Amino acid sequence: MKSLQIIFSVFCFIVMVGCVSNTPVPTSTPAPTSLPAQILFDDFSYSTADEMTANGWILRSGQGWPGVQGASFRAENVSFIDYPAQAGNRLLRMTSSTDGTGANTYQTQICHQRKYFEGTYAARVRFSDVPVSGSDGDQIVQTFYSITPYEKPFDPDYSEMDFEYLSNGGWGGSPTTMHVTTWETVQIEPWNADNASNATEGSMAGWHTLVAQVTGGTVRYFVDGQMIGQHGGDYYPDAPMSINFNLWFIDGGLSGASDVREYQEDIDWVFHTADVLLMPDEVEAKINELRNAAVKFQDTISPGAIPLASPCDL
Repeated sequence: MKSLQIIFSVFCFIVMVGCVSNTPVPTSTPAPTSLPAQILFDDFSYSTADEMTANGWILRSGQGWPGVQGASFRAENVSFIDYPAQAGNRLLRMTSSTDGTGANTYQTQICHQRKYFEGTYAARVRFSDVPVSGSDGDQIVQTFYSITPYEKPFDPDYSEMDFEYLSNGGWGGSPTTMHVTTWETVQIEPWNADNASNATEGSMAGWHTLVAQVTGGTVRYFVDGQMIGQHGGDYYPDAPMSINFNLWFIDGGLSGASDVREYQEDIDWVFHTADVLLMPDEVEAKINELRNAAVKFQDTISPGAIPLASPCDL
């Protein structure tokens, strides 16, 4: 179990992730009065990246973990598209690509400010089992997660909660596996990690609603209303986290092909309510309220007393 944990832990190299505090004041629409006082909601109804960063998001660029050595994160890998199945709805799309070399491997990540702690986290995302172009077989990680920056080995305040879908396997597990993991702490050099994790096998291709409840000393993970993991005790988060999505390739997990292949993950919306436990069906009801009120973006989460960390890179 410990060896699998160490293999799986590669992802946690992203512990250096955080967000800066010098972003513009968000633009928003008043939320319906039946919603909790402190929420983040983003419908990703953007036309340009500047509109998104004005609402507190960072589009990562440059090199660094996680992923293939020599790979780069590119802000231009983020795009905005119309949702074909729902007129008037927009999606955020992350596109990552590789030709099997580190120099030509391009990954994607977005993060929002480090101010999220207890409460309910949710997102509606589309996973895929195959690339949109090129040959299949790369070990790609499709995610929704929250995290604190890595500041020192075995930091008692380190916190991380992950939804990670591996359509082509990795970390010693089977293909088409969803991992949900909650972290106590970690040391990067030499590697030593402490986490609790559950794995659910089977294809997750298509749209799914992901919900994490963080309250009362327990973290619960749901996919489409079904609980697939529950962790507590030492693994319960200790400090505010940033909200993140990324799409990256496992180092050593690229196929032997030399053609360019592209993988995509789409995001419909993201939601957080501070200090309030909502069940998955209640989350869906809140999203419907916001959309019926024509709210595209709402951020009333208090920034708190902990300063925000560095941008989404090492």
